[in-house]
Amino acid sequence: MANISQERIQEIRQNADIVEIISSYIPLIPKGKNFFGVCPFHEDHSPSMSVSREKQLYKCFSCGAGGNVFQFVKEYENIDFLKAVSIVANKIGMDFSYQKNNSYINKYQDEYEIMQLASLFYNNNIMSSYGIKAKEYLQKRNITDEIIKTFNIGLSLNDNSLTTFLQKKKKNINTIKDLGLVKENNFETYDLFHNRIMFPIENIEGQVVGFTGRVYLDNDTPKYLNTKETKLFKKGKILYNYHRAKEYVHQKKALIIVEGNMDAIRMSASGFQNTVALMGTSLTNDQIELIKKLRVKIILMLDNDQAGKINTYQNGLLLEKNNILLEVVRLTNAKDPDEFIKTYGKEAMQDEITHSISFLEFKLNYLKDNKNLNDAKDLASYIKEVIKSLNNNDNLTKEITIKKLAKEYDLSYDLLKEQLDSEIKPTIVKKNIKNESPPKKSRYLMCAQRILYGMMSDLKIIKMYQKELNYFLEKQHRQVANEIIDYYEKNKTISLVDFLSYAELSPIKDDILQITNSIKDENITENNIEESILMMKEIMIEKEIKDLKKQLKESLDINAKIKIGLKMTELCRQKNELKKERSVNND
Repeated sequence: MANISQERIQEIRQNADIVEIISSYIPLIPKGKNFFGVCPFHEDHSPSMSVSREKQLYKCFSCGAGGNVFQFVKEYENIDFLKAVSIVANKIGMDFSYQKNNSYINKYQDEYEIMQLASLFYNNNIMSSYGIKAKEYLQKRNITDEIIKTFNIGLSLNDNSLTTFLQKKKKNINTIKDLGLVKENNFETYDLFHNRIMFPIENIEGQVVGFTGRVYLDNDTPKYLNTKETKLFKKGKILYNYHRAKEYVHQKKALIIVEGNMDAIRMSASGFQNTVALMGTSLTNDQIELIKKLRVKIILMLDNDQAGKINTYQNGLLLEKNNILLEVVRLTNAKDPDEFIKTYGKEAMQDEITHSISFLEFKLNYLKDNKNLNDAKDLASYIKEVIKSLNNNDNLTKEITIKKLAKEYDLSYDLLKEQLDSEIKPTIVKKNIKNESPPKKSRYLMCAQRILYGMMSDLKIIKMYQKELNYFLEKQHRQVANEIIDYYEKNKTISLVDFLSYAELSPIKDDILQITNSIKDENITENNIEESILMMKEIMIEKEIKDLKKQLKESLDINAKIKIGLKMTELCRQKNELKKERSVNND
């Protein structure tokens, strides 16, 4: 567990009013003892999230999301726990400084250190006399010293000085080579990047994992050279500038996606800090998951050429398929955002963003390309493509679109509706079959989660567990129980609101938070815990009987069979007694 003062975290939480903090993010309405708001963690259209000033907890009774003030900020801002503590502390005027330590040390610590040293080395080069021409080139492109500093832009020299520098730092040459910083030729190693302006690529935590090197002198080498994929650098898992942009997306209520690193830098430096750049032409599933976590609309602003238009369409379909709210900007009279801002300024860029169009509108225009809609064959092809493309849209959008098509091209609405129904019918059937009977929680899981949730907030329930059960069938539940008991023994007290902060720094935090988020009804009482413990005992006996039946079937020893039979009889008696006890308690 991280070497962070739990006392300080608890002190910050006790001084932070969860109602005031959450209401700085979303509107809250008082209702009875609690406050209610529209849950930002799922598609919520009526206030289903309750915030309790008395308990200092929030809970969504629809999706189950819940926790203390730190969990809310962490999830809303999409940041790590300690950063959330720092933000809350700052909001209430308290200090909280920390260093990431053991719980954050990656198994690739040395590799990350090498990449960071390389970034600092390149940055030092551009700020030295070696970097005069490179800075002149950047200044012509309106890249100031402040931008260079913010994005840690650097310079590789026309020698092997990086290799020499890293070896002087006692770094292993094979590790340096594996990270794509050097190459080998005839058993000699050389710097990979020569005479290039270096743009560090950082992961979602802000750690340097790779570089893009751009030429700035006239020569015949390729304009861009990128780090190869390594242990650290998986370009399909990264969006350039994501770790900076995620701090601004909720403030701006959107994430802007551009095509190139320079576009993201220019946008960010011009006040559009909620901008990321693709690491290729197409979004990957991992990148889409990063985007979905932000829970804001996406604005696609890719290059203003035919390739950019195609990429907008293809990436838009991927985002639409994942139910992500999407808008499109096709810039006027500029090839990309970098050129647009340099030519027209940031106010004009804001105007372009303000007048972004829906992806549906872009899609309808895109599908018209290279078609003569006065020609019956082309028109029929266009209508079919539009209808087919509506599969991932909601029913209202589908209805509006086919009405628009019917009116615009003087077609029969009924015919278009029939065509739409025939196109989407297989998909609907498939979805219905898939969602017809959602998996229900097992009796065991319901009981285990209820008991553990109760233990997190009540010493009496901890004692009940220890006396009556003291065991769970699943290892993860045993570990959570032990963590709760360990917390109590260390602190001599237990409360859900503070245990959740403790859990965030635990190696099994995901298991703990899964339990708290699974409980939608917070009304955990001693009576229903007693019921759950009795049911858990019954489940354990049923498992033991099942195991004995298997032994009975496999055993060839008559005496062993008799013993197994007697044991099963006793267990059945105990099971019946438990059922009677549960029945009495329910009455």
